[in-house]
Amino acid sequence: MSGTKYVDSEGFLYTAPIREQGNIYKPNNKMMADELSEKAVHDVHTKEIDLVNRDPKHLNDDVVKIDFEDVIAEPEGTHSFDGIWKASFTTFTVTKYWFYRLLSAIFGIPMALIWGIYFAILSFLHIWAVVPCIRSYLIEIQCISRVYSICIHTFCDPLFEAIGKVFSSIRATVRKEI
Repeated sequence: MSGTKYVDSEGFLYTAPIREQGNIYKPNNKMMADELSEKAVHDVHTKEIDLVNRDPKHLNDDVVKIDFEDVIAEPEGTHSFDGIWKASFTTFTVTKYWFYRLLSAIFGIPMALIWGIYFAILSFLHIWAVVPCIRSYLIEIQCISRVYSICIHTFCDPLFEAIGKVFSSIRATVRKEI
């Protein structure tokens, strides 16, 4: 390429870039090769996760926020001993906390694997099957709609115009008799 000037579609004047350094994928000079090797590779599949707020999109706000008071309640006039109530509260809370952790430790990674596979299959099918089928259907139905439109205009339009002319001569008047 040369260093000539050109005008784009909006009327701005640009100079054509001079590429003496070669292709960006295969640099032919040492300086450009060093620049490319210094750039850190950013993996889009790993990202910083928030270990404090683990539900940033609030998916489970109304579903699994269950506390002791939401499950067990003693109405007025029917109370157990205070020690039993406190022990029940502690037992419920600690059991729920540790059993959830145990289940997460045992089944968390396998379930993440299963859901990852499921959503990968779902994405694959959507990209490679569903959307192409819908596009194909829309292309094919467009051809059929043209034939249908021609048939309607050929057969139905004259019929409806004739019926319209027949009924256009009918006059209706409303009289109010007292």
